Amino acid sequence: MSVRNTALRFGISIAALAALTGASDPGYNPRETFAPLHFDQAVNVYRSSNGLPGPKYWQNRADYQIHAALDPTAKTLTGSETITYTNNSPDTLEVLWLQLEQNLYKADSRGYMAAGGPIRGTTGGITLESATIAVAGQKPVMVTPLISDTRAQLILPTPLASGAKAVVTIKFHYVIPGKFGGRMGWGKSRDGAIYDLAQWYPRMAVYDDIRGWDTQPYLSQEFYLEYGNFDYWVTVPSDMLVAGSGELMNPQEVLTKRQMARLAEAHKSDKTVMIRSPEEIGDADTRPKQGGTLTWHYHMNDTRDVAFSASSVFAWDAARINLPDGKTSLAESFYPAESAGSARWGRSTEYMKDAVENFSRRWYPYPWPAAINVAGPASGMEYPGIVFDGIEDKGKALFWISAHEIGHGWFPMIVGSNERRDAWMDEGFNTFIDTYESDDFNHGEYGPKRDAEYAPGGGNPVDEILPILADPDAPPIVSRADTITEKYRHSVTYFKAALGLRLLREQILGHKRFDHAFRRYIAAWAYKHPKPADFFRAMDSDAGEDLSYWWRGWFLNNWQMDLAVTGVSYVNNDPKQGALVTVEAKDKLIMPVTLQVKFADGTTKNMRLPAETWIRQASTAVPVGGTSKVVRATLDPDHNTPDKDRSNNSFTPAG
Repeated sequence: MSVRNTALRFGISIAALAALTGASDPGYNPRETFAPLHFDQAVNVYRSSNGLPGPKYWQNRADYQIHAALDPTAKTLTGSETITYTNNSPDTLEVLWLQLEQNLYKADSRGYMAAGGPIRGTTGGITLESATIAVAGQKPVMVTPLISDTRAQLILPTPLASGAKAVVTIKFHYVIPGKFGGRMGWGKSRDGAIYDLAQWYPRMAVYDDIRGWDTQPYLSQEFYLEYGNFDYWVTVPSDMLVAGSGELMNPQEVLTKRQMARLAEAHKSDKTVMIRSPEEIGDADTRPKQGGTLTWHYHMNDTRDVAFSASSVFAWDAARINLPDGKTSLAESFYPAESAGSARWGRSTEYMKDAVENFSRRWYPYPWPAAINVAGPASGMEYPGIVFDGIEDKGKALFWISAHEIGHGWFPMIVGSNERRDAWMDEGFNTFIDTYESDDFNHGEYGPKRDAEYAPGGGNPVDEILPILADPDAPPIVSRADTITEKYRHSVTYFKAALGLRLLREQILGHKRFDHAFRRYIAAWAYKHPKPADFFRAMDSDAGEDLSYWWRGWFLNNWQMDLAVTGVSYVNNDPKQGALVTVEAKDKLIMPVTLQVKFADGTTKNMRLPAETWIRQASTAVPVGGTSKVVRATLDPDHNTPDKDRSNNSFTPAG
């Protein structure tokens, strides 16, 4: 988003807008940094002034029953689904919208056009064989979907009133893309194929109180989905194992007695239990049936999506996850033989268990029966209760990616923000929480991790971010996600957004105020759809702080910070009466900072300067006391802030 568009979107005053259009120029103007921040999203009965859902907040619901069959010879998936869609909105709906992400792989898709480069691979997209709709208990009526790229409009035979339900039935099939599928597809391991199936069925678009139907096409950003309960059945060749979101409902039909016993043991064990060892891969005795097919049935409540992976070459292990209030879940890992061993995927379940326990303890309890990590072709992708990582991942890289991907269980799987529009609200938030998991795991075995790409080896993140802040082409965090190019996607959407939250927690609010506000935000918006303004308001209100200067400088703009010590003087020119240290803001971004003063008598004084030090003027004389001369005055002595010029952070008086 341009600076001008940012100003217009958030209702900044004309005077501030005039200043903002020159935001790339250095200099500090307190009326610009501290200008009133008015959000475009109105406070109403749906979304309250405190950033939480209002007394009449509503959200539609989609419950699914899906039957699918995987044909590994033809590389196709054939399916049928029944969607029970509940209109909880106050509006009467005349159409429904579906998302058809498989159409991304068509050669003329908008996503391929937006990529601006060579097409990696294509399929014919998804074929909808038939569709019917039954409105409010009436008889089903055949409808013809109006397909537009990765969306389909279903015109209702009769309008769907507020509070009523529509039952949609669809039959579909498609060719599964190869590794070019990116977030889903099939690929080869050493001993056979692995199928990572996601975005694998037609899904309801969201109808919300902000935009009505939110039907952004699938270009490259992720998803925005309604919550509901899922039952799904996947039929595969009998030699395959299926790892799926949720709880396996028919283990007696698809597992051997030995595997069921081992699974029961894993539910009670804090140590990893092997369900099928790498040595057992290919052993006929590890499958309950030879030849033909088996159907795996999974169930999951209160989720926006489900995904699964299937292969005949999986090893499988698991361990208990201990959750607050005595509850438990199950950490599981599925991987081919070449990924086995303690230096590789042999520790995956340990990583998953620790991450889920830590995130649950710190932020919000994990709600689902399993947390599954799969080694396959769709590396580095997340879905509720299951994540896809790389066959070659190992050591700290496997830990970091496993913790990050399962961390998405909180953002956006529990807190259901709109990834299509506001990718920073899942990637940035999740990168933020997984930095603490890296600090905590096994006494810091893989810490610190501030960003795997931009701060390798745990470099100081406030230094690593400086080139991004100095880049005039770098977009603000609050930009439409599809407009952020790959050059900036990671550095801005992940790293900068996460660092903005760490600075907010560590340097601006402190742990207690931040944690209470952040936990309250998560709990209030669990299984709901918050927007950026909701988050900003929630943190302001609960933390008791007007953070508009921080939202504007770090999130809505890409401003730089340059705080300096420019002089030392004394009350009545007498050091015994106390010293005055002049601090100055030389660029647009400011934040609280520590001022350290060392005196000639050997004493040292640290003072915390609030952001309001610069609310009326760029330069402030800070009374620091003391009874002897100042030897040295330093801003940010512990190097905690992203100051672009540290050469002026210290001042040594002459003489």
